Amino acid sequence: MVRSVQQLRSDVACARAAGRRVGLVPTMGALHEGHLSLVQAARDECDMTIVSIFVNPTQFGPHEDFDRYPRTMERDLPLLRRVGADLVFAPDRQTIYPEGFSTYVDPPAVGQPWEGQCRPGHFRGVATVVLKLFNLAGADVAYFGRKDYQQARVIQCMVEDLAVPIAVRVCPTVRESDGLALSSRNRYLDADQRERALALWKSLLLARQLVQGGERQAESINGRMQQRLIELGVDRIDYAALVDPVTLQPVARVQQRTVALVAAFVGQTRLIDNLEIEPCSS
Repeated sequence: MVRSVQQLRSDVACARAAGRRVGLVPTMGALHEGHLSLVQAARDECDMTIVSIFVNPTQFGPHEDFDRYPRTMERDLPLLRRVGADLVFAPDRQTIYPEGFSTYVDPPAVGQPWEGQCRPGHFRGVATVVLKLFNLAGADVAYFGRKDYQQARVIQCMVEDLAVPIAVRVCPTVRESDGLALSSRNRYLDADQRERALALWKSLLLARQLVQGGERQAESINGRMQQRLIELGVDRIDYAALVDPVTLQPVARVQQRTVALVAAFVGQTRLIDNLEIEPCSS
């Protein structure tokens, strides 16, 4: 594990001098099998795999869970050794945001709806820290999970708009056997909440079932998703919507590949999920 920028850059420079392809997996720690699948994807494609662990304060709102977000470094490091990560970069706050830091990345348009409205400033913090990690690590490829679909689109657009010399890979969501998407925040859930959290996945499956059954009106499907979420016990819904997979703007009719997005609270825990839906050919 390295904490200094100088050591990180030295190690990456040695890898590059040897002609090695470098992959980066940015995380906030509290690792689960979803994160480890990203590490494996990086190992499959690259010669050197870097995992960053940094709980980024600027992507949390004033009343969100920054202070209680799980910090499990002693558990995370053995997991990363097990899957073969070559280097763990774990900077402190001063390294990423030194005294006087005042430059932030304004997120692209794709970050304005949904999470952008529900968590003001969130994607500003995400885009800023990710761009800084890209600059520090100098990797060839970066790996992100599809569960955070809108975040992945924000990063893809930022890379394209700012001509950042890195490829972005978005890897499949990893789920429990009953469909619950893996998330570091799942550990907040008690047994009852864990069961109710399945409402997100079941609402997405309902949306897919309706589309494949011939329903095309997004308003009707969105309403059915929200109804299913309520029936299965979520405490609050932020959104349940069908959107264009590129722009993330809401669609009126499902005529081509569409993404269903959902965000809801179970107890005090906010969870998100998504599912790509293809209408059946007529």
